[in-house]
Amino acid sequence: MAFKLVVCLAFLGVAAAGLVPLHGEYKGDYYSHPQYSFNYGVHDGLTGDVKSQVESRDGDVVKGQYSLVEPDGSVRTVDYTADKHSGFNAVVHKTAPVAHHGGHGDHY
Repeated sequence: MAFKLVVCLAFLGVAAAGLVPLHGEYKGDYYSHPQYSFNYGVHDGLTGDVKSQVESRDGDVVKGQYSLVEPDGSVRTVDYTADKHSGFNAVVHKTAPVAHHGGHGDHY
């Protein structure tokens, strides 16, 4: 009788051990509030490559601006926003090319 009791308890112990998780369960929130900001710029006098960008994000809203010097000397600036409600929106501004008044013209 004692043997049957020990066997039954051992069987119940093994069965109950299968119900215990082998690792801890994490019940944390996986949502992380996205947030960043960055900027950069290039001003290469040798190649004429001039451009810059600024951007930031707070949650689901991204705002930024970039600009570059076009081959004709004008500057294109783009201000943009993006969010869940309005999508991506950009406003483009372009300045007139800078006139050079050297008086001598180009000689090749």
